[in-house]
Amino acid sequence: MRILLYLLCCLPGWFAVELSGASLSSPDGNISLNFELRSLGDLDHCPVYEVSYRGERIVKPSRLGLAFADADALTHDLSVQSTEFTEHNALWEPVYGERSQVQDHYNQLKVSLSRRDAGGVILECIFRCYDQGVAFCYRLPRQGPSGAIHIDEELTEFAFENNHAAWCVYSAQGKYALKTIDTMGRDVERPLTLKTEKGRYIAIAEAGLVDYARMKLRQHETRPHAIVSDLSGDVIVSLPAVSPWRVILLGQSPGELLENNDLISNLNAPNAIEDCSWIRPGKVIREVTLTTQGGKACVDFAVEHQLQYVEFDAGWYGAENSEASDARTVTLDPARSPGPLDLPEVIRYARERDIGILLYVNRRALERQLDELLPLYRDWGIKGLKYGFVSVGTQKAITWLHEAIRKAADHQLMVDVHDEYRPTGYSRTYPNFMTQEGIGGDETAPSNEQTLTILFTRMLAGAGDNTLCYYDDRVIRNASHAYQLAKAVCFYSPWQFLYWYDRPPGSPRRKGGAGGQKGVIGNEPELEFYDHVPTVWDDTKVMHGAIGDYAVLARRSGEDWFVGCMNSGEPRTLSVPFHFLPEGKIYVAHVYSDDPSVKTRTHVRIDRYRVDSGTVFETSMTAQGGQAIRLVPAGLEETYPFYGQ
Repeated sequence: MRILLYLLCCLPGWFAVELSGASLSSPDGNISLNFELRSLGDLDHCPVYEVSYRGERIVKPSRLGLAFADADALTHDLSVQSTEFTEHNALWEPVYGERSQVQDHYNQLKVSLSRRDAGGVILECIFRCYDQGVAFCYRLPRQGPSGAIHIDEELTEFAFENNHAAWCVYSAQGKYALKTIDTMGRDVERPLTLKTEKGRYIAIAEAGLVDYARMKLRQHETRPHAIVSDLSGDVIVSLPAVSPWRVILLGQSPGELLENNDLISNLNAPNAIEDCSWIRPGKVIREVTLTTQGGKACVDFAVEHQLQYVEFDAGWYGAENSEASDARTVTLDPARSPGPLDLPEVIRYARERDIGILLYVNRRALERQLDELLPLYRDWGIKGLKYGFVSVGTQKAITWLHEAIRKAADHQLMVDVHDEYRPTGYSRTYPNFMTQEGIGGDETAPSNEQTLTILFTRMLAGAGDNTLCYYDDRVIRNASHAYQLAKAVCFYSPWQFLYWYDRPPGSPRRKGGAGGQKGVIGNEPELEFYDHVPTVWDDTKVMHGAIGDYAVLARRSGEDWFVGCMNSGEPRTLSVPFHFLPEGKIYVAHVYSDDPSVKTRTHVRIDRYRVDSGTVFETSMTAQGGQAIRLVPAGLEETYPFYGQ
């Protein structure tokens, strides 16, 4: 770290020095950030920053600032009052995650600014350099008698050297399109992944959004190759106040960006829940018929197949979009199911078998009845809720949602937020916030190209409830069954919904059927992979990845490793070294591959081999196909052949 001092005047007998800039580097020295005050057009003394990565300027001088409805903008005519450098290096253990330990190591610069014509600090810009990228936020200290301020625009820029490729989506569950910075338009979701002409990868993201308006992104109106933050409405804050973090992830591959997504969690407050023993990740099956028989059949299936939860979705308390529906009662929506549903009996049956029951509740009921529903559901024995169609974007909506998550924690209820919400790391602070949608998951029938784009864009933000299908026709139209197995590894979600449109054999065949589907889960042998796959991990490695084309991820749970291989348009073979296995220890690889010659309705072949840390596995994937691998320590009785022999 170094401080740059600029000499403004030096006269005989005296001199004055004004501090007008500073620079900061990441702990490994590969990333540097410069801050300074400079002229921008007709405006002088404007705060700007720039970022370099491995000797290449990635972000060229870019504007910082805030505009207010009730005060002059903090964009120009500013003076640096002081700079403060700090370093932080710590390991913390999440309640659950993609790895069991997270390193939080950064160098920080705080720049305190005042107006040139007045004293007193009016704005602090806080910058952090990590080995994985940079982050910055605005802090507004208390000023005079006023305790609040009205922000009507944030003027943060991200200006780049060239017109980079940009994978854009305009709603959280929409379809991605490959554009450029200069053609992306406005209302672009974050994270936004970019690729430079030299093959480096950048992602612009947001972290620590709790009681502020969401940031989206737009193309600069006049400046080429530049992106501007775009708040979803005004923000009124009590002073002192801090904005969410603006994040720039950097990597030499898409996989490096995905491995670096702990940066989002690091920018959130530590766990606020003292006793987390009731927070339980796991696999979920949705009960699609809304009947007692279907509920018990799902519980039995969950016990047999090592799932942890059964979820009752929309319709159990009436039409979800009707203000007349009362989520304090079990009153079936006749358009979804004729019933009968004895929910207390299903809860009792599930409790005796250590299976948790989850309930869906639409925002209409949540906004009207939340404070009544939470204690009631805990009394019923419900373990968690799926908040449906929540409002997002505005400060009011964001504040309400995070308060609703905190209130759920007070009643020991876990939460899955559905539809347009995208995460910014709040699960670190409130780990009862298990997962969220904000993703074009399987229920939208995405192409493999879309799914493999989502993996390196949306999934940088955190867990995604991908509503995994298996027997539904969507799988055959777009992918393969081995691909679907692999998706449970590649797409991280502490609550992993499996068999989204399917029902177990004991469910009613002629009742209900979410989405109009009637699929019944079979007894195909590869379901053992879903039986064994965890939903949270001790370590994660991205072995291969190309946006929209393919991905290979390896994840560890205890001694076991799981590998997911996903492919898009053409047949592909990739080498996967098993160097992550303990040296000198033999493992058994259970390999699940697409094979049309297998005489089951899913056409998945299972091969088993002995392997070790020296094995280089050749994963062979069909067009639009995949492969899944489970690696477990070998017992003395194992007689499977060594791979490659």
